Amino acid sequence: MLTYPVELTPDDNDTFLVTCPDLPEVTTFGEGQEEAIAHAAGAVAEALAGRLKRFSEIPMPSAGETQVAVDLLTEMKVRLMWAAQGAGMSRADLMRALGWQRNQVDRLFDANHHTRLDQFEAAFHALGVELQIGALQRAA
Repeated sequence: MLTYPVELTPDDNDTFLVTCPDLPEVTTFGEGQEEAIAHAAGAVAEALAGRLKRFSEIPMPSAGETQVAVDLLTEMKVRLMWAAQGAGMSRADLMRALGWQRNQVDRLFDANHHTRLDQFEAAFHALGVELQIGALQRAA
């Protein structure tokens, strides 16, 4: 599970200001800690979506006391981007490796597009990365 740390700072009007040290563009707030964390998850997702769309750097998450989880689809897209950048491949390189059209590759990195699993498999394979999926039992 991909999670990013967030910092909750009590504000002077009984709200909590939320920031993310790894993603400086993330700034939101909430009326209480629970609401602030919920808003933080949405803000982190939006920040990642913007970076994916621009194919710009997405930092690995750092440690932190309060973490917010990224949805599985976004996590897959982030991990695909990390794999592409780690392999030194641009979207155009991936397009050539897959034999796909540009819009098909662009959708791999569109957080609002519901990419199919077989498309992820093909993209990771083209990057020389083995895709593994597992399930972990939650603590009771």
